[in-house]
Amino acid sequence: MTQNVTAAPAAPDSASARQWWRDAVIYQVYPRSFADGDGDGMGDLPGITARLPHLRDLGVDAVWLSPFYASPQADAGYDVADYRAVDPMFGTLSDADTLIREAHALGLRVIFDIVPNHCSDRHEWFRQALREGPGSAARDRFHFRPGRGAAGELPPNDWESVFGGPAWSRVPDGAWYLHLFAPEQPDFNWDHPAVHEEFRSVLRFWLDLGVDGFRIDVAHGLVKASGLPDIGHAEQVKLLGKQAVPYFDQDGVHAIYRDWRRILEEYGAERIAVAEAWTPTVERSARYLRPDELHQAFNFEYLTTGWDAAALRAVIDRSLTAMNAVDAPATWVLSNHDVVRHCTRLADGDAARGLRRARAATLLMLALPGSAYLYQGEELGLPEVTELPDEVRQDPAFFRSTGQDGTRDGCRVPMPWSGRRRPFGFGPVAGGPSWLPQPDSWEHLTVAAQTGDPASTLEFYRRALAVRRAHPALGAGRDIAWLPSPEGVLAFRRTAPGGAFVCTVNLTAAPLAVPTPGTPLLASAETEPGAWVEPSAETEPGAERTVLPADSTVWWAA
Repeated sequence: MTQNVTAAPAAPDSASARQWWRDAVIYQVYPRSFADGDGDGMGDLPGITARLPHLRDLGVDAVWLSPFYASPQADAGYDVADYRAVDPMFGTLSDADTLIREAHALGLRVIFDIVPNHCSDRHEWFRQALREGPGSAARDRFHFRPGRGAAGELPPNDWESVFGGPAWSRVPDGAWYLHLFAPEQPDFNWDHPAVHEEFRSVLRFWLDLGVDGFRIDVAHGLVKASGLPDIGHAEQVKLLGKQAVPYFDQDGVHAIYRDWRRILEEYGAERIAVAEAWTPTVERSARYLRPDELHQAFNFEYLTTGWDAAALRAVIDRSLTAMNAVDAPATWVLSNHDVVRHCTRLADGDAARGLRRARAATLLMLALPGSAYLYQGEELGLPEVTELPDEVRQDPAFFRSTGQDGTRDGCRVPMPWSGRRRPFGFGPVAGGPSWLPQPDSWEHLTVAAQTGDPASTLEFYRRALAVRRAHPALGAGRDIAWLPSPEGVLAFRRTAPGGAFVCTVNLTAAPLAVPTPGTPLLASAETEPGAWVEPSAETEPGAERTVLPADSTVWWAA
């Protein structure tokens, strides 16, 4: 049942029209894995609220919550049964209201996920469509089609689910329905006006509660090509795929987001929407951010670029050029709830190398113009959990023989907060449950264990975010000036009226001497004795050199 609550608490700086999203650091919370307030082993809204001071102390600007709506949890809440209700496993609508109020009191904005491409097969609309049968008006709100073959026994077209297997399932009366993800997630038909009106209402419901914005799940998928044409081959789009297909990135989605932008602006200039859009190019992503559409889009091209100087430079240039063309901020992200954590992804099989590169990659990301996204636990240097027993896995892709390998569970293991025993403060009782098991080795990675340790990854993140906030040349911006550098090194300058800044990244496996552009502000790795090369009487003025360790980044006040 839809829950109700009244009042809309004010967001930070609500009296101004500051475009806060242009330089924001936004922290993603995966609700079931962040903090468990009642000890049942599942994260919840009261648990998140209690841990909000950690995010304030970390130095982020906003928190984005993955779905917590009423759901059978076939895909961890991305199968929504009621868009206006909180699932009891996460709490109540009153808990959501409290979370927003407490976040605002701490100076944090709040972004909620919204899932408009599909719902749960237990959503009342879909249940009605099944009850009322073929030809009913209720079925027009989804993509029901007759099958092919002599008896309709074959799917209506050759589209594949992102999770593997056909994108169609058959119901007992013989009709087939479209689901680009799990069978429990039927796709809405956005050609139907009732779908548009329903989501206008959902947006206003949460905006009235005081939410500061929305992250739009599968923002590229709402509109399908007319006639649902065959693709003609198998091995279609998987998670974060960039192929051009008739069910993703169709031009019709842009009218939807122009409509949504008007709704957001009814609530003032500071409410935003962020697109999760898998597009063939960053230029196609920029189309979602034209001045009358959305405010940000995730930069998946940056996320999927490897530890390679030339490739990173190219994607940074393309991203800035594309976003500047539509006057939108670039975004930068290294991890989220759908990908292997970058601490492991960049490791090439060596955990120490992975952490070293992850810290260097973080400083590079935070130095770039625009907005940055952090995924819960990366500030602790958490690695991917790669040895989960099959019996505890819950990623729906794991259970489809032709699908993904189910690795999304590995980045969703609950946060370690404190203590020497599992669940490491995730829940209120030592030795209590957690919905996915944490490794014993995480005893040394908890928030409590790292707080106050100047060498820890947590304190490194805190320092980096403090410098980013304080330095006038960091945060929002449109461009960077690349500096001459050796092969395998990236160096760029940013300038502002209050000062200049240089970022230097050594992406090679060996220490390298590079020009010293100023006073070091922060480094991702400890330098070895003698690594800072001091000028001598013989040194040409302005030609001082500094030796950067392998896989490291240094920030400079220039």
